[in-house]
Amino acid sequence: MGVGVQTSAAFAAAVDEAGRFRQSRNAGAYFGLVPRRHQSGELDWTGRITKQGDGTVRKLLYEAANSILTRSRETFALKTWAMKIAKRRGLKKARVALARRLAVIMHAMLRDGTLFQAYEIE
Repeated sequence: MGVGVQTSAAFAAAVDEAGRFRQSRNAGAYFGLVPRRHQSGELDWTGRITKQGDGTVRKLLYEAANSILTRSRETFALKTWAMKIAKRRGLKKARVALARRLAVIMHAMLRDGTLFQAYEIE
């Protein structure tokens, strides 16, 4: 459940070279998984996601997040974090937040060449 072969291959192809981002958190913004901001004088408005970048990868990350939240029976730290957001803000926003977090984690894994380790919560 979650990130599979298709999602990881599309992500790696879209990022191409992991060194293009100085920080892993910029990967979420690259795929448009951050809120749109408008700031002018006294106005500070936060809107919906920007939807910039590769739409296919964004959709695959969203579906991976949906799979983790709704289909996975296992409990691990990433799912627990997203479920706390779902209680506060709603399931749709939790899916987008988890998709952005998956993009950050996948970029760090791609940059370092490591494998994902899901730790069980007891």
